[in-house]
Amino acid sequence: MKRFHVTTFGCQMNEHDSERMKGMLESLGYAEADAREEADLILFNTCSIREKADERFVSHLYEARALKRRDPERVIGVGGCWAQSVKDQVFRDYPFVDVAFGPGQVHKLAEFLTSDSLTAQGFFEFEGFTGHLPGKRARDVHAWVQISAGCNMKCSYCIVPSTRGREVSRPFEELVAEVRQLASEGVREVTLLGQNVNSYGTRLRPQPRKFSELLHAVDAIDGIERVRYTSPHPAHMTEDVIRAHAELPSVCQHIHLPLQAGSSRVLKRMRRTYGRDRFLDRVALIREHVPDCAITTDIIVGFPGETEADFVETLEVVEEVGFDGAFTFIYSPRRDTEAAEFVDEFVPHEVQVERMERLVEAVQRRARERAQRFVGRTLDVLVEGPSRYDPTRLRGRTTHNKVVNFDGLGAAGEIVPVEILSATSQSLSGTESLLSRVA
Repeated sequence: MKRFHVTTFGCQMNEHDSERMKGMLESLGYAEADAREEADLILFNTCSIREKADERFVSHLYEARALKRRDPERVIGVGGCWAQSVKDQVFRDYPFVDVAFGPGQVHKLAEFLTSDSLTAQGFFEFEGFTGHLPGKRARDVHAWVQISAGCNMKCSYCIVPSTRGREVSRPFEELVAEVRQLASEGVREVTLLGQNVNSYGTRLRPQPRKFSELLHAVDAIDGIERVRYTSPHPAHMTEDVIRAHAELPSVCQHIHLPLQAGSSRVLKRMRRTYGRDRFLDRVALIREHVPDCAITTDIIVGFPGETEADFVETLEVVEEVGFDGAFTFIYSPRRDTEAAEFVDEFVPHEVQVERMERLVEAVQRRARERAQRFVGRTLDVLVEGPSRYDPTRLRGRTTHNKVVNFDGLGAAGEIVPVEILSATSQSLSGTESLLSRVA
């Protein structure tokens, strides 16, 4: 039996796509290998959002080249956004790669592997959803559900529209049927995925749909205890979506709302289609309807032309909102993006690093302060398995998407009450309330 090994870089959509690759390969008779050197087929599912993701991936790719030199029969495949972004040069620059495919062509990997001749091929058209392919879930009780692909926004720094294409939504009834099937298989938590997830359905024909309609439909499915989604866009964070968090039992009390910058001037140059005031208005609406909601975000530091005054405005938003967590990035130019042309306005790297340090300090301090609201409370935690840091303890997540390390007896997939004893900016610690088991 031939074996495969997949290395995944980047976002949750890539994690979802990798699960579909694994399911598809197992349906072809392959088995998963624990290590790259044990595999006949070495696959990389790549990201190209940040420069460091490119650099990390290429170092792994050269490791695979060394393995192929020892065994020329090994097949090396590269999928995902990086492959799509360098489609015109991938085989020229990396002649040891056998197959390359974009995010919309994952299914072509099977066609390649079952063809009579394994000559190098590339597949880069935008077609089909990986959600239609067989899947192999990393966790039995959790599933990614791709509800749309691509993006119609034109953020000046973002490569996604050129690597994943225009936004296309999957049919409403098809998604409901998929989640219903997942529930019958024991899945308790689903995460709905899209590059701009909350604009789902607006272009469906013959009947357009709203993202909030999909949340209501998924919430109504027996067995689904928790519903998450990522990533939404602040411009499309409408009141009906926010109210779903308050009204629907399964929709989690966590919203990831990407800020990117706290300066309206910088946001305009980023082509984000909202300003500082609109963002803060959305936060106020969330806090009005869902007072205990955890809000996380993305922030880019050192965007071309960002002044010290612009950066201070970002810090002010961080202080005012009090995010429960943030993914922070130093701006790096991406090929085929408008901002990559702003060369004369690039912020010096040492300035970017200094601002990042100040930003991380502010984010972590406010997140730590926000986390203290959980201490002394008993929260429902979905058990994921042993703690990564202490295998004698358990690890799980609250509806607020806070990681909890705790002492208890819960099994993976159970939702158990945990008394929170302490909190940091990153996680909570506690002990399971065993009285609930007696009852």
